[in-house]
Amino acid sequence: MSTTSQTALWVAYGAESNVVGTIRKVDGAYTVTIAGADASVGTYPSMEIAKSALHGHLPPGSDWPRFTQH
Repeated sequence: MSTTSQTALWVAYGAESNVVGTIRKVDGAYTVTIAGADASVGTYPSMEIAKSALHGHLPPGSDWPRFTQH
């Protein structure tokens, strides 16, 4: 029996257009990874919560990232 996962990827860009992290959607859950990290910071039930989590793990005072789906 074969299973298929639906996946999507968003890349988060900081103020200087540098990659600050990613959000990967797999089967309805959103996993956040900060750029350069060895592991994800968590998996969340919605894109909005995942975006907030990613922003919350950036350095204090960071602008809201620009998210682009790839």
